[in-house]
Amino acid sequence: MNVRVKPVRWQGSDEAIRAVQVAFDVEEAVLEAVRTAAFAQHVSTSDQIRQVLGLATTSRPKRPRLTVSLSGADYEFLASRYGLAADDRLAIKERATRDLIAFASGASGASGASGASSGKKGTGLGKPGRK
Repeated sequence: MNVRVKPVRWQGSDEAIRAVQVAFDVEEAVLEAVRTAAFAQHVSTSDQIRQVLGLATTSRPKRPRLTVSLSGADYEFLASRYGLAADDRLAIKERATRDLIAFASGASGASGASGASSGKKGTGLGKPGRK
């Protein structure tokens, strides 16, 4: 039997692989308090929860990024919106990134972005298939 040794850079991931993601069902006020504190401290929501619970957090800098899950229908919608092929996911991601940057530029202005001044969450163009 041939047993392969993991590269050194992968050996530290064993504990992370065994980690379990926990979802907390809480009231909207709790969500807002945690998200607001995380934003104010420039940390992730997960790190803020870990701080509240007295758990250790990583001190290494993280790559700043936003994530969203996109379904096949979402890619089709965005491809149509951007005039791209639905299977050209890299081009769709690049165009979506530009939209997010434009959103941030508008949100930093006095008038804010869509729905920002009214206190409502921005809904963009809506989710495909929903009215």
